Amino acid sequence: MSLKSSQGAWSRVYATRLIVTDALVVSLTLGGSQIMWFGLDGANLAIREQRGLAIGYTLVSLVLALAWMIALQLSATRDPRIVGSGSIEYKRVADATLSLFGLFAIFAYLAKVDLARGYFLTALPIGLFFLLFSRWLWRQWLHRKRKVGEFTSSVLIVGSRVKVEHVVRTILLERSAGLVVVAALVPQGAEGETIAGVPVLGDLGQILAALDQSNAQTIVLTDSDELPHTAVRTLSWELEDRGVSLIVVPALTDVAGPRIHARPVSGLPLIHVEFPIFEGRKHIAKRAFDVVMASFALVLLSPVFVGISVAIRRDSPGPAFFRQRRVGLNGRAFRMLKFRSMSSDAESQLASLLDQSQGNGVLFKLKNDPRVTRVGAFLRKHSLDELPQFINVVRGDMSLVGPRPPLEPEVAKYDETTKRRLLVKPGITGLWQVSGRSNLSWDDSVRLDLYYVENWSLTGDLIILYRTLKAVLRPNGAY
Repeated sequence: MSLKSSQGAWSRVYATRLIVTDALVVSLTLGGSQIMWFGLDGANLAIREQRGLAIGYTLVSLVLALAWMIALQLSATRDPRIVGSGSIEYKRVADATLSLFGLFAIFAYLAKVDLARGYFLTALPIGLFFLLFSRWLWRQWLHRKRKVGEFTSSVLIVGSRVKVEHVVRTILLERSAGLVVVAALVPQGAEGETIAGVPVLGDLGQILAALDQSNAQTIVLTDSDELPHTAVRTLSWELEDRGVSLIVVPALTDVAGPRIHARPVSGLPLIHVEFPIFEGRKHIAKRAFDVVMASFALVLLSPVFVGISVAIRRDSPGPAFFRQRRVGLNGRAFRMLKFRSMSSDAESQLASLLDQSQGNGVLFKLKNDPRVTRVGAFLRKHSLDELPQFINVVRGDMSLVGPRPPLEPEVAKYDETTKRRLLVKPGITGLWQVSGRSNLSWDDSVRLDLYYVENWSLTGDLIILYRTLKAVLRPNGAY
């Protein structure tokens, strides 16, 4: 089997399964909406200009179903480069669906066709929900397959030693992307050595030989300082003949896709990077989302608040709530609320425990902290001690999603780069919390928080909130 066929085999199989599922969802949604509004016999759709002509809703459903499937295909919602990880797949499904219904509504208006609004208002949200849900289910299946080495692409990484190591470690953190690094080429590289556990097959002049030896399906070029543009162009031609994908890693990192725009000038691909936005409509929308969701959570969780408060008071003397001074937006201090998980005199005991810290060098963390109560240990494990922070969200001190709210002594140690964490409101949860929490190094914690600060979106917030629910149910790195 050729490299090209082996590389495309899994993507074709997976795309076929998505097509079948999409078709099933679209058919059931439109058919169910028609039956809900018009019964099994359907209804006639009268076209005003030609009163003698009657079109049944069954025909409308069939046309709309075909157009829906075409829209999903034209929007590349099954592209193997986006399935399995990230939010692009979901965004393309949503964009294709909303665009189709918008165009259909415009056509009906211009053609003066009487369409039952209820039929479309039912089919659109239900269809979109189940399309996204079915994609999520397939993604979980794909992740399980990739954990055992199936539905993946083998990768040969080419570039400088420092950048190769960085890319290898990044790929290892995102196994759901389906990339498996099998070999590397670096300047003056020699067989027998390894970089981050990956075998080195030689130097940059042995790309094609290393490709044959490793049988890689994808080449990742981390930088081209050692390779002139003519060599990269020739390499791309060679890879095209072999059916091998080429990925070029830009020097600019930790910038999300929506902020990047490509602009070719005389064959030179220039990348425009937009500035981060820290105010305006996006932040107004975020604040509205925070207030609505936090208020709803407070009402819904009020019985839980009562139960936890009673358990804390019965377990150890002292108040149920703990107020701690934290630093928020633009360095402004506020009082953060938590359920008390330690003994009442925990603050006075801290000085005697500092030399036992198991944190990441800046944060104090102790796995078997003697100040933590029995109920407090349970609350911390499942992040239930954070629930009162919904009150801080309603007050405006915090957001649902954002960087971790730091203590004042921590902020005093910040350099200019780390201070950028304070450009947005701190959050109850964030990338730090859903990416390992206390298991992360300080540098990784800062990098994740800064990435969020400069690239956040409401869609990204929803994904983090979902991942937070998973982290609460299956806690890892919480103590």
